[in-house]
Amino acid sequence: MSAFLSVEALSVRFGGLLAIESLSFELREGEVLSLIGPNGAGKTTAFNAITGYLAPASGEIRFQGRRLNGLSTNRVAELGLVRTFQKTSVFGGRSALENILIGLHLRSKQSALAILLGLPSVVREEKELEAEARRILDFVGLGARADEAGAALAYGEQRLLEVAIALAAKPKLLMLDEPVSGMNPSETASFMTKLAEIRGLGITVLLVEHDMKMVMGVSDRIVCLSQGRIIANGTPAQIQRDSEVIRAYLGERYARAHG
Repeated sequence: MSAFLSVEALSVRFGGLLAIESLSFELREGEVLSLIGPNGAGKTTAFNAITGYLAPASGEIRFQGRRLNGLSTNRVAELGLVRTFQKTSVFGGRSALENILIGLHLRSKQSALAILLGLPSVVREEKELEAEARRILDFVGLGARADEAGAALAYGEQRLLEVAIALAAKPKLLMLDEPVSGMNPSETASFMTKLAEIRGLGITVLLVEHDMKMVMGVSDRIVCLSQGRIIANGTPAQIQRDSEVIRAYLGERYARAHG
């Protein structure tokens, strides 16, 4: 299979600090690939470079054959790479429905004049966008909370709302940065099921996550980073047995429990 996303010899510097060193990996269309590693390993930095939030010092990033280097974050998103963040970034003062509508309105085809005049086409599109927003909320399990403020939702629900906002942008590649951080085991298990459904929509997933039960349960392949470089790349079974991954990240206790 050809690469859907390719990262080739990517390096990122913060002043004199080399945060990522010659990082190379490929993501195939339709799969779930996870980036794992200790805090500070370079996982989120890689996300930021891929999506245009950071300029690489060197290397190349390509999505469906198109070079992403130098593109704005908005342009990257328009191409179909949509991400979430480590910290929840919903609009707390807006309802769950309004949060989705904000994302959907970026796809509006109406001119400013048409909106100002309240033309029938504007009213029709507003109804269509609201119906789509409710479908998305139903899909992530938040349909009953549509009218509640984002800030009033439980933390796990806020994480789901953030994923729903990302889905509103119709991603080809969904990049999830620690989506189950702060969730309890029941919420995490539910999210794993939801991720399988997202994949069933034909959406490719690049995941950063510390919850190893989730990572091993949903990933086709895993790339493990340590100190800004790849130390292992393989299937979940291969990663669990890799001595360098065990030493740098998983630990002997994990290895004994899952050996």
